[in-house]
Order: sequence, then structure tokens, then C-alpha cells
Amino acid sequence: MSEQRGRSFYVLGAFFVLFILFLYGPTITIAILSFQGPKGGLTFPMNGVSLHWFYDLFEQQAVGDIWGSFRRSLALGLMVMVTTVIVSVMGGLAFRKRFVGSGVLFYLVITSLIIPSILISLGVGLIFNQLDLDVHWTTSGFGSQLTWTLPFGLLIMFAVFNRFDKTYEEAARDLGATSWQTVRHVVLPIIAPSLIGVALFGFTLSYDEFARTLLTAGSYNTLPLEIFGMTTNVTSPVLYALGTLTTVFSLVIIAIFILSALWLNRKRAHAGNDAGNGLV
Repeated sequence: MSEQRGRSFYVLGAFFVLFILFLYGPTITIAILSFQGPKGGLTFPMNGVSLHWFYDLFEQQAVGDIWGSFRRSLALGLMVMVTTVIVSVMGGLAFRKRFVGSGVLFYLVITSLIIPSILISLGVGLIFNQLDLDVHWTTSGFGSQLTWTLPFGLLIMFAVFNRFDKTYEEAARDLGATSWQTVRHVVLPIIAPSLIGVALFGFTLSYDEFARTLLTAGSYNTLPLEIFGMTTNVTSPVLYALGTLTTVFSLVIIAIFILSALWLNRKRAHAGNDAGNGLV
């Protein structure tokens, strides 16, 4: 006989459904409204169904530098991603052994997560102004975003190396591998799926970041800043179409990273099976 479900199951199920609607409802609403006809507005009811506003994004129009801001966000995201991965791996390797001041340094790194983002943006902007340096998205914007992505990357690497089996490194050194060869051919391949996770965090956090870039981007907006500026002067569903495309782009990037991680895990599993069969 099947187990009877109590009232609590349905209450929790309803709560979960409401949570999903709250989480994804605004995104779904924007996506639906972006498919309106040429005379569509910003609210329901919809006025026709078409791809007019998506085509409108690719036409010359006075609604802002959409594609320029997209290119800047993409470039900045890649810069932050690469830097976050490299520094996180180096930090994770360094923290495997205790050193003088390691505890203080750890808490200093994590502190940037609890400081309000707008204060980080203001502080970085003031420092650049005081040093008479140009406030630009490639310099001050890049630095302020690293205060957001690096702590996440380091926390992931700390967790990875805490459960890392050191016997693999010892075996490599017993076979004559140097320290660099051990890191390159043993450590990095094993932690590669985690590195993809760090890269995903770095890129997506940078691509969507608004507050830490607000006062550090200089004269050229990133895409979140451009979208925020458009909300004050754009009164057509073209804004919704842009939001839909950026959401799809983010989902595609996430899917690529997840598939890459799955591919690496499968490749590592096959390599382990081949090695096991060779020993038999």
C-alpha cells in the first residue's frame, strides 16, 4: 500500500511552489512581455505577439550603448574570471600550510563579503581619485569586482584542498616529479571540475554586478549600469527584450560550464577505470 501523505506535505509543497513563483516569476513575466507586438506597452494585457522588440535591439536607436556595454561586461567578466581562478588556486595552495598571519589574512579576505557593496565601490573610486588615477572599468571597476569574486573563489578552493588526498602528490614525487610537475600533472587535473565552478562564479558575479561597478566604471557603462540607465528613459518593451536576451545568455554560459564540469568528471572516471584495468 502506498504511504498516505499528511497535511504538512501539501503545506510544504504549496510553500515551495510559491517560492519558485517568487524566484522566477519576474523573469518569466519580463520574457512574456518582451514578445509583444509593435504597439505593446510595459504592462499587461499584451498587445499582439511578435519578435518586433528583439529586432529593434539590433537597429540603430537612441536608447543607449547596449552592445558596447555588453562587450565591456563580457570583457570584464573574462578578466575577473581568469584572475579569480589563478589567485584562488594560488591562495588555496598557500593556505594548505599554516603561516604567520594566515588567520588574520583569511578573515580580511572574507570581510569584503559583508561590507556593503556600494561602500566598496565608493572606497575604490576615492582611492583612485586620491592617487590621481583614471577611474575606468578596466582598472578600478576590475579591482572592485575582485573584492566580490575572490572570497568566493578562495572559499571553494579551501573546501577542495581540505579534502584533497595528498597521497597522489606523494606518489608523484616518489616517481621523480618536481613540485611544478606535481601541480601541473596531478593537482590541477584532479581539481579541474572545481576550477570550472570557480570560473563560473567569477564570470557570472562580474557580469551581473551593479553596486561595486556603479562608482568605479568611469565614463563607460557595463551592461547592468546601462540597463539601469535605460529604466529612466525607455518606455517600450525593448527593455524587456534586452532583459530576456541577457538572461538567456547567462543560462547558456552556465550550461556550458556545467557541461564542461560533467565532461571532465567523466573523463577522469574513464581514466581511473583504464588505470584500474591496466593494474589487473
